Amino acid sequence: MADRAKIVVTGAGALCAAGKDPAQIWETVRAGRSALSPIRQWDTTDWPRRIAGEIADLDPVALLKDRKIQKFIRRSDVFGLYAADQAIEASSICAYRETLGEAAAAAFSDRTGVYVGSGGGTYQSQYDYFPLLTAADGELKRFGAELGDTVNPMWLLQTLPNNVLGHVGIRHGLKGPNACITNHSVSGMLAIVEAMESLRQGEADRAVAVGHDAPIEPQVILYYHRAGLLAEERIRSFDARRDGSVFGEGGAALVLETEVSAAGRGATALGELLGAACTSDAQGLLAIREDGAALTDAIRGALEDARLAPSDVGMIVAHANGTRQSDASEAAAILQVFGTAVPPVTGFKWAFGHLIAASGIIETVQALWAFREHTVPGIATLRELDPAFAQLPASAAPRAPRGDVALIVSRGFGGINAALLIRAAASR
Repeated sequence: MADRAKIVVTGAGALCAAGKDPAQIWETVRAGRSALSPIRQWDTTDWPRRIAGEIADLDPVALLKDRKIQKFIRRSDVFGLYAADQAIEASSICAYRETLGEAAAAAFSDRTGVYVGSGGGTYQSQYDYFPLLTAADGELKRFGAELGDTVNPMWLLQTLPNNVLGHVGIRHGLKGPNACITNHSVSGMLAIVEAMESLRQGEADRAVAVGHDAPIEPQVILYYHRAGLLAEERIRSFDARRDGSVFGEGGAALVLETEVSAAGRGATALGELLGAACTSDAQGLLAIREDGAALTDAIRGALEDARLAPSDVGMIVAHANGTRQSDASEAAAILQVFGTAVPPVTGFKWAFGHLIAASGIIETVQALWAFREHTVPGIATLRELDPAFAQLPASAAPRAPRGDVALIVSRGFGGINAALLIRAAASR
């Protein structure tokens, strides 16, 4: 097999209920604190589920330092743009570009891509229409006549799923290959994978990968609850008493570069991307196989892509969303691949909720921080491991990884399974 470009991470950014940067989030996780709390965006007194990982005291202008942009973006977009700004600043790619001559700087921008995993859509984008629908009382002509004076004229621009993709390029002058991915919970992870493949194929020298979502809204809470997917109080990943997941909101971003690009500007690598794969259960929108067969294939595909054996993996960051079937089938897949030699297994959703489109990428960022501390954090809400998969090495206590490679798992509706392998940076 021909040699291919080594892809490294040179910048990271993240925010969620647990913190407004990767280090703050890591401190919350390491301390075993959950950032889940009562929802504040609307009165949930009579709501069936009232807990979420909501970002407190959100001030979009303070985060983005741009008042005008607020007219064109949604709450979710704020998270994606802020995370991207963090990662770009941490990587110094734009600062480095400023040291180049005009022609070299233009070429640098042309060779820098942007890949974004976005939530596929929100019910909240339709709420602007509700007052007029009520007032019109079924009279379509009245609704049409008053629509222009009632609904925000920027409504269409605010609801575009590729807002973050466009604005990251505009804010930072990045003109390379780009894509917006909307594939439920695996969107953020697939943004990483697509960016990695773009660099491997020589389409760009560096790329920003972003994932963002804001699923905490009334209709989403209601429908997920009716589907039996939401927990009453907390996420108990792999616990015998687990009863569902809990939403979180936020975003995360990584700056990826070829090793040649990073070395050429003297950048420090946070880690290396090794391989990935994505598969489908092909069972239905919600149905997944109990034996975890498709996830098994995704993990094995990622190992093959990375040219690694299961014994090379030192830590597993599981999807661990706390729903009964997902956790059980994920455990089955992990045990199928790793047998009796499973490395320490952890998850992060218990601490800040399920960020849907941003979940895989924010958990990848946290895996990088775990390696910095040489710690596999515990799942703090895990009290009694489900006896059905008693061989799974998950616990509430922190442990040391058995190597410098992490497997990160992400799953979504439609039976989609994604697996990513990363390597820790050399000791710094």
